[in-house]
Amino acid sequence: MGNLLKVLTCTDLEQEPNFFLDFENAQPTDAEREVWDQVDVVLKDAKGILDELQAYKGAGQEIREAIQNPSDEALQEQAWAAVVPLVGKLKKFYQFSQRLEAALHSLLGALTSETYDDTTQHLEREQALAKQFAEILHFTLRFDELKMTNPAIQNDFSYYRRTLSRMRINNVPAEGENEVNNELANRISLFYADATPMLKTLSDGTTKFVSENKNLPIENTTDCLSTMATVCKVMLETPEYRSRFTSEETVSFCLRVMVGVIILYDYVHPVGAFAKSSKIDMKGCIKVLKDQPPNSVEGLLNALRYTTKHLNDESTNKTIKSMLQ
Repeated sequence: MGNLLKVLTCTDLEQEPNFFLDFENAQPTDAEREVWDQVDVVLKDAKGILDELQAYKGAGQEIREAIQNPSDEALQEQAWAAVVPLVGKLKKFYQFSQRLEAALHSLLGALTSETYDDTTQHLEREQALAKQFAEILHFTLRFDELKMTNPAIQNDFSYYRRTLSRMRINNVPAEGENEVNNELANRISLFYADATPMLKTLSDGTTKFVSENKNLPIENTTDCLSTMATVCKVMLETPEYRSRFTSEETVSFCLRVMVGVIILYDYVHPVGAFAKSSKIDMKGCIKVLKDQPPNSVEGLLNALRYTTKHLNDESTNKTIKSMLQ
């Protein structure tokens, strides 16, 4: 498709980058191939993870019966038998978050390197990597939306840990204990204790990337994030661009990506996304969200309300606060 990123001249004072990022068709160039292949292996598993999480029913019934009848051995065994395979799934989701963080580091390394003069050139020439970065953010927000509406996850894991420690005290051999040792159980427990565990993994991972790459100016990373946010906003609010999407799903994809990069920017940038000096047009981004059918974006607006770091700072513009109320 030749050059997929059409850079247009900017007429506004902000020099807002106006371009079309082809989230539907971007293919890796030879230069992108190595990183793209690494990340592709992880992204191939992402859909399966979402499917498993969506189908996660929990062992609430079995756990309730076991707790209500503590002396009924058969019910205790039923609950344990129901919970052990579920904990295997929860462990798998947690381990996937570690793989996702490693993939994010590879992408940030490529998209913030000194290969090109600025972020716009990176995004222009590394469309396929930008698309993968977007796919990671899309997965992350979708995972967290599903996790938030499923209280069984934390209940199952707490029951597992309580039962396991009781078994240890009573020297009962625990089948499945080799699945999750104590140290791993602590880490998994911390992961699920967060309202948005995947987003926390990514924001911690981005912060870690910045602190580990002292030779890279922090602006390389924050500019990458703010430019992605702007690209998504411009594509969503410009009919000419929006008409190029072949699927309505690309709209919700773009919205999720925009919110994801805003949240990462807010964590990594010293003063965050809501400050006057922020390179993200927050009013414009919130307006784009509010222009969608309300039931489709409530989760994303909540992500901005409750998972950003700087929204409630004194310096945040009152209009922005009231737009998110």
